[in-house]
Amino acid sequence: MHDTARARVPAQKARKVLRHSVRGQILDALRAALIEGELVPGEIYSGPALGERFGVSATPVREAMQQLAVEGAVECLPNRGFRVLARTPRELADLAEVRALLEVPVMLRLARTVPADAWEALRPEAAATAEAAAAGDLPGYAEADRAFHRAVLRLAGNAQLVQVAEELHRRAQWPLPGAPRIRRADLVADAAEHSALLEALIERDLPVVESLVREHFAGS
Repeated sequence: MHDTARARVPAQKARKVLRHSVRGQILDALRAALIEGELVPGEIYSGPALGERFGVSATPVREAMQQLAVEGAVECLPNRGFRVLARTPRELADLAEVRALLEVPVMLRLARTVPADAWEALRPEAAATAEAAAAGDLPGYAEADRAFHRAVLRLAGNAQLVQVAEELHRRAQWPLPGAPRIRRADLVADAAEHSALLEALIERDLPVVESLVREHFAGS
């Protein structure tokens, strides 16, 4: 009996990992659909309908939608589903302002203290944004953009800062209702700012660092 009971444990763990994996994949797919504008602000979506779309049961969809509700992307409607929340230009401007208040002072401090080789190590993250931009991959660019900023802020050694900044950044990436899809040229220009910022950080050119970071947030 003891050996049989012990043998069941790995199978139970495997099922949990699998379920978590499905939920994570659905969450990533829903986030991409939000960024692409496929989930329309103001529209209501049901768990079963989205589950059918993704070829899964409604359960991982509901779990993923509940996470999006925590992030402020959707609201839960009992017995109806989930409504995608509409953003306003003022909300996006407020997000950009808060992000700048958090990140600009940190980046200027890091520019004074972090050695050049640490900035050189972030070139792959900057290159990833450029590759996604060149491909016109909007969800891919959004992920690479967050990864670049996350890598920079991690150099401050403040996990709470990284977590808060990541959440604000994700919210800032949701499009406005009815907004045209972001052009590839705009993505390429935004990605180029990452490379220019790295060069300025490597050279410890503080005026250029501050100018680039503030312009980056002003355009976000």
